[in-house]
Amino acid sequence: MKKETNVKLVTVAVFVATFMTAIEGTIVTTAMPTIVGSLHGIEIMNWVFSIYLLTNAMLTPIYGKLADTIGRKPVFIFGTLLFVIGSALCGMSNSMETLIVARAIQGMGAGAMMPVALTIIGDLYSMEKRAKVLGFNSTAWGIASVVGPLAGGLIVDTIGWHWIFFINVPIGAILIAMIWRYLVEPKREKTGKPMDLKGSLTLAATLLALLLAFQFLGDQGFSMPVILLIVVSVFGLAYFIFVEKRAQDPVIALNLFHSRLFVVVNLVAALASGFLMAVDVYIPMWMQGVLGLPAGIGGLVLAPLSILWMVGSFIAGRWLVQKSVKEVLIVFLAVILIGGAGLFLIPISASWLWFFLISSVLGVGLGGTIVVCTVTAQSSVGHDQLGVATSFNTLARTIGQTIMVSVFGIVMNSITANALQKGSLTKDPDIMNKLVNPQTAKLLPEKLLAPLREILFSGLHGVFGVALLLVAIALVMTLLISKKSATIKE
Repeated sequence: MKKETNVKLVTVAVFVATFMTAIEGTIVTTAMPTIVGSLHGIEIMNWVFSIYLLTNAMLTPIYGKLADTIGRKPVFIFGTLLFVIGSALCGMSNSMETLIVARAIQGMGAGAMMPVALTIIGDLYSMEKRAKVLGFNSTAWGIASVVGPLAGGLIVDTIGWHWIFFINVPIGAILIAMIWRYLVEPKREKTGKPMDLKGSLTLAATLLALLLAFQFLGDQGFSMPVILLIVVSVFGLAYFIFVEKRAQDPVIALNLFHSRLFVVVNLVAALASGFLMAVDVYIPMWMQGVLGLPAGIGGLVLAPLSILWMVGSFIAGRWLVQKSVKEVLIVFLAVILIGGAGLFLIPISASWLWFFLISSVLGVGLGGTIVVCTVTAQSSVGHDQLGVATSFNTLARTIGQTIMVSVFGIVMNSITANALQKGSLTKDPDIMNKLVNPQTAKLLPEKLLAPLREILFSGLHGVFGVALLLVAIALVMTLLISKKSATIKE
């Protein structure tokens, strides 16, 4: 009797993999003060987060190509194994430097787990069911954002910070066993074409330079290292295109970009993901800094976004088989636009309950948009390019998030710095950091709180204005899609 894939158990494994890679960010954030206290390295603390994202992003397209060439199963197992090894090394770290190296290994593994997991879903489910499953899968991210801080705090307080990493080891081992046992793939014929090693290395180096440039841009503004890295990434991209045109089996086939539908949905995914960073990072800042509420309220007002994300995904799945990509995308982007306009126009005196409502609206819009973009990116290519297409979609979202985090930081810092300078309220360079922390905000002079909150409000207003512009650009792009054929007009 021929073995067949156990769809339910493989789907569960995919959800767990998504949750594992997603929770890594939030759980480490909670534990970081304790880790820094233990390992002494506050000046390089940001690299614990950055290196994970960098190594994750730079290898994602390469894993996608390998998933199409040698199969989803070996790539997923390899990525999970690498993630587990990185996690174990993180737990055993005795310095910030070793922790950063271990996090880099962890990120290399996560770079395979997430896109290949989405590719497996693309293999197992039809378009309508795929959207629903992707909705459930996206919810794993939302659950991770809520559970992460709570779990991180509990683990750190009870058994120590090392176990936020060690806990991944048994879970990862179970994942590997499940995929090994229950995912059955057809044997792939060897093409006989050599691996595009030059293209892979060029792409990885280009992405690394680009993402590092925006990392440094957010930290220190325009500087010589930032300019050099941008120049390197531009020349790297040009050389990558040159290499791929001549490669026998390119890591990213350039003919993918002949489909304007593929290009547009990935750009929309990048813009929507960039918008999401404004919501995730700056709404909690509003709760704490402007309204003076506890940190928990920031997490609470974002909870509807995670829950309603799944609703948006389900609706998108239904509509995709009934309506054109253009119609569905316009509706969901319009919903995001309404929610974004609410953020931009909301007055400083507004209750936190308004944010609860806005978060709900944005959850529906973002859930639908991201799922439509993922499913369309997958369905716009042949099955032999499904892995590459899915990985590129994941990469586009990561790049959108990385770039916009830096841009939002620059907007926020420039507005608040100018306002502080004009107002001559204080000479304390750390005053805004004190304001957004409810504990330190209590120690500030009462007469400073109101004007400082006005300044923070103006900075947040600027951030949400830029975020709203991203959605407007995405809507304009969507108008280029042909209504009848669901393809881009030539």
